[in-house]
Amino acid sequence: MIRAIILAAGRGSRMGALTRDRPKCLVEFAGKSLLERQTAALRAGGIETIAAVRGYRGDRLEGRGLVLFDNPDWASSNMVMSLARAAAWLGAGPCLVSYADIFYPAAAVAALAAAAGDIVLAYDRDWLSLWRRRFADPLTDAESFRLDGSGRVLEIGRRAKALAEIQGQYMGLLKFTPAGWHAVEAALGDLDDAGRRRLDMTGLLDRLIGRGQSVMALAVAGPWGEVDSESDLALYESMAAAGALPSL
Repeated sequence: MIRAIILAAGRGSRMGALTRDRPKCLVEFAGKSLLERQTAALRAGGIETIAAVRGYRGDRLEGRGLVLFDNPDWASSNMVMSLARAAAWLGAGPCLVSYADIFYPAAAVAALAAAAGDIVLAYDRDWLSLWRRRFADPLTDAESFRLDGSGRVLEIGRRAKALAEIQGQYMGLLKFTPAGWHAVEAALGDLDDAGRRRLDMTGLLDRLIGRGQSVMALAVAGPWGEVDSESDLALYESMAAAGALPSL
């Protein structure tokens, strides 16, 4: 049985007053929080047991039907250290891992859950249409993403100088088997404490690739998005009003 882990420890300081009293996953648009959208998609995609790694205002995640892991060092570490707080699950069976500031359709969850591979990430080939609505210049935010002919990731998370370096956008949704997680633990074991705290998720994935670990990519369709700013919320509000986002 596959389980899901939502990495919800961060505040999302770029959201300003919207996260003054809540973690970023509880920010809302079109009447629903990001967490509600994630848990609805995960359950509709066939995942019954869901955990969240909490940190900032973690009390706000109680009573929501989630298994809770704690990252007391959320303010001084990156998402990888939040992921490590759920090591007991990751080492015991396959887990989907979701960033807390994204939304996605149930079909993406089901496809990723069924995908073969020890580390598999979901990506969007048609990312540019959304990024052009979010940014005047998509290259100010988008990172490199290159695949070989079999769907294996060759490069991810580096600063891209041209759109040709970006074959898709990693969505912040991925899967680990226990073997994949043990590869992560081995990669983290080569770093000192400061290095582990600085490492973000795409940096980890790129490090794994450099060590020869296979990281596979799964192209998924359907509306999705990430929330980094109030302007993102306004965009998704307008898309929801136009019927261009999945309903709950």
